[in-house]
Amino acid sequence: MLGAVETRSVSPVFVGRAEELGTLHDALVRAREGEPQALLIGGEAGVGKTRLVEEFTAAARRRGAVVALGGCVEIGADGLPFAPFSTALRALRRELPGELTAAAAGQEEELARLLPELGESRTGRHDEDGMARLFELTARLLERVAAEHTVVLALEDLHWADASTRHLLSYLFRTLRTGRLVVLATYRSDDIHRRHPLRPLLAELDRLRTIRRLELARFNRDEVGRQVAGILAQEPEPDQVDAIFERSDGNAFFVEELAVAAHEGCRTGLADSLRDLLLVRVEGLPESAQQVARIVAEGGSTVEYRLLSAVARLAEDDLIEALRAAVNASILAPAPGGDGYRFRHSLVREAVSDDLLPGERSRLNRRYAEALESDPALVPADQRATRLASYWYHAHDAAKALPAVLEASVEARRRHAYSEQLRLLERAMELWDAAPDDVRRTLRPVDYAEVYPPCGCDPATTPLRYLDLLAEAAVAGRLCGERERALKITKRALRLLDDEDDSLRTAWFWIQRSRLVQRLARGDGWKEIATAQDLVRGLPPSEVHAEVLATVAHWSMLREPGPEALTAAERAVEYARMVGADEIESNARLTLGGLMVEAGQIEAGLAHLYEVRDEVVARGLAAVVGRSHVNLPSTLEGIGRSEEAVDILREGLRLTCRMRLTESEGWVRGNLAESLISLGRWDEAAEAAVSAQRHGQTAAPYGAGANSLAFLALARGQVPEAARHLAEARASYGPHDPMPQHDLPISCLTIAVAAAEGRLADARAELARTLESGFPLGTQRYAWPLLLQAATAEADARALPAARDGREQVLDGIFGTVKRLTTHAPVWLAHEQWVRAELHRAEGRSVPDTWSEVVTAFEPLGRPYDLARVRYRLAESLLTCGGEDERERATELLRLAHTVARHLGARPLADAATALGRRARLPLTPAAEPGPGPADPVEALGLTSRERDVLRLVAAGHTNRRIAQELFISPKTASVHVSNILGKLGVSGRGEAAAVAHRLGLFPAEMLMPGPAG
Repeated sequence: MLGAVETRSVSPVFVGRAEELGTLHDALVRAREGEPQALLIGGEAGVGKTRLVEEFTAAARRRGAVVALGGCVEIGADGLPFAPFSTALRALRRELPGELTAAAAGQEEELARLLPELGESRTGRHDEDGMARLFELTARLLERVAAEHTVVLALEDLHWADASTRHLLSYLFRTLRTGRLVVLATYRSDDIHRRHPLRPLLAELDRLRTIRRLELARFNRDEVGRQVAGILAQEPEPDQVDAIFERSDGNAFFVEELAVAAHEGCRTGLADSLRDLLLVRVEGLPESAQQVARIVAEGGSTVEYRLLSAVARLAEDDLIEALRAAVNASILAPAPGGDGYRFRHSLVREAVSDDLLPGERSRLNRRYAEALESDPALVPADQRATRLASYWYHAHDAAKALPAVLEASVEARRRHAYSEQLRLLERAMELWDAAPDDVRRTLRPVDYAEVYPPCGCDPATTPLRYLDLLAEAAVAGRLCGERERALKITKRALRLLDDEDDSLRTAWFWIQRSRLVQRLARGDGWKEIATAQDLVRGLPPSEVHAEVLATVAHWSMLREPGPEALTAAERAVEYARMVGADEIESNARLTLGGLMVEAGQIEAGLAHLYEVRDEVVARGLAAVVGRSHVNLPSTLEGIGRSEEAVDILREGLRLTCRMRLTESEGWVRGNLAESLISLGRWDEAAEAAVSAQRHGQTAAPYGAGANSLAFLALARGQVPEAARHLAEARASYGPHDPMPQHDLPISCLTIAVAAAEGRLADARAELARTLESGFPLGTQRYAWPLLLQAATAEADARALPAARDGREQVLDGIFGTVKRLTTHAPVWLAHEQWVRAELHRAEGRSVPDTWSEVVTAFEPLGRPYDLARVRYRLAESLLTCGGEDERERATELLRLAHTVARHLGARPLADAATALGRRARLPLTPAAEPGPGPADPVEALGLTSRERDVLRLVAAGHTNRRIAQELFISPKTASVHVSNILGKLGVSGRGEAAAVAHRLGLFPAEMLMPGPAG
């Protein structure tokens, strides 16, 4: 191999870039203090990005940092999956072998997809969490390695990056939280045209405040002069600097080339195009060196020495001399790892590659492919399949290219590089017809296709079909987020299947299409599922048949639960068990267990769910582990067993975090917030809800978190905040795929917010819309809170004249629905009693016995806020209807309700309890305890005594004229008082002011009964 070679075209003096270098050094200082740094360095080709990175990384090493460099490898027009990360991780492993091994402990099988040296990667079915899991593990690996060492991870040539590399880089930039780590990436800004795949990523990263972006400008004339002086080792003539500056326009690389050309007397270069100037320097090499340069140009970003030797077919001494000449002329340079060669600048490589003749290009690619086939060890193992596929493809040999491309697609799938798998599969489809029949007949599904079940054929002996490629591509597109492309692929497959009698394969593609339609928010997917169901009806058991039935059952559980869904789930379990489809069986059993609980078979259904949970955890079925820790606790919460649900959710968090099930983690956190609310652990619930929004990869966990935050804000009296979260939840779910578990909580909150804002008509309208749609079987967990909210709103508004019209119809609608809903769990039996009590209160028939039964029903349920609310109502009823002997009982109930409300921060309930206690002259706290605020709640609102009187009459529904008559003031004065009251209460109208007065219980009901209309 060659030793160090002087490259005099590179200036030994680092010119300019003081500000950019300062920014990089500042990032290093921050990183050393434990604050991860992310930087993007852009600039046109040749402007000096690599030189800046070299200066910075050299300085970082001198300061004790560990530097890991990785470049995006280009082979023809292809990028190697995860190439820069694999290279950088290898560098880290060389520098910090013990630390990296310790950081990867327990996750070697997953991380081997990026760094094969860690061992064999895990096999098994691929799911939509697979890539996210790998990304999360990579981020945490880097954080652990950088816990004790300052690490600089530099990724170059991002404009050549494959899609998987771009996605991983984006994930790192968004999620790195700790560690002494600097991540920087460079890219050519002049290559980023409107449709360049890097452009959306740059736009996304621009929105992140944590990323600093540097754009390198060209040199000015003074900087060009200093650069030329460094290259020539003497001060140049001013005319020469002017000429070079004008010709190069300040581009650092062209300054170097022009300076060397001028020094060597190549004056014509100043008149020719810059591309020709680059070629002139190559053409000045000996013929053997030119030949080697052409070979390296077509081999990729870097070509290994042994591979180059095999392709060049020169005697070793001749090859060494040719390389020496090219290196001495600063055309080629030894690769950073010392095992190969690359062009000193990619602009020279592109110029040489562009100058190749078409036949010459194909011939060189064939020679590369033949050399690699003869000796696969010529390139790193993780690059072999992709490079061989690229070489054969660009050699225009379809017979060789098709199997090589398919092999590369399998390798990409193994590494979770689904974007590259999709690209390679599309290339295989392009080659399919061009490949000879005898080649296609040798290809087998067992080698290249795994997503479509065998269904009666032997994948080891049956020839691979074009439809197999479409099936693989459809799933790869879904897994990498290219859902539009995947949808088009399924359409093409179904069009081809129109001419075939293959119901199972057709049904399978319809199921894929259903998933894509749902993820693209194009509908609920039922039309596609129903088509698949019709296709398999009457067919014998198969894996496709089982999957169709399981999909039908799951879809129905979420949207139309009932006997048909239960039957589909039972058959799915039976068929999956018969054909040995374990994962489909586990998923179907989860669905079946949930449907059984909803149908009233509580203990039997829970037994199913617990059994599946234990089995999939023991077997490590990642996708089902996540779902089991979402569905089981959700079902438990649905029947009021919140403590049990929280225990499972905590374990679910541990497992989903360990297994990197990012999407499931978002669901688990959303469900945890709901259960913690029920248990009265509101601060924890708020934290879980925010985490659900942050961790969820889809809209549903975000919407669930927003729902919980809206409930908490409303219960704490923060109505505008509740309305904001409600709008977030509604927007998150969207209108394309209505589900009761989304829509009914939204409707419940809509009624609650409208009532809190004094918009009773809007609350009634939402209730009417919901009652018209009806409550499907199994949705009682969402129906009871909604009916309770509507009944409570009517009861609270009973004294309002505007609420009289239509009240009877509303109450009848609620009561009729109550009679039809099931109450097979204690929590819903308690809710039924509560709803009936609120309906009686709305009719003016509230009696202590009714409320006492409600309190008794809630006392064993462990739901402190609900219990505090019904205790307040019982105390209110005792004080209104009971005698003096009930005051002590009412006092204790009110104290309990008040204590819980204050502990939770439920200000409206606490204020109402305070107001009721003061009206009844009941002490809610020991005399020695200082009161929380003013003696009178009206004073707490800042109202004067006259404004109190005016608010009482406003709450009774009086006009300004009638208020003036009652208080012996002018209508104008009454109007001024009303305006002042609205301002102090922070409301926009009389209705909202009345609602505040009613909610806080400022005036006894008898004080609000209206007199004749004024």
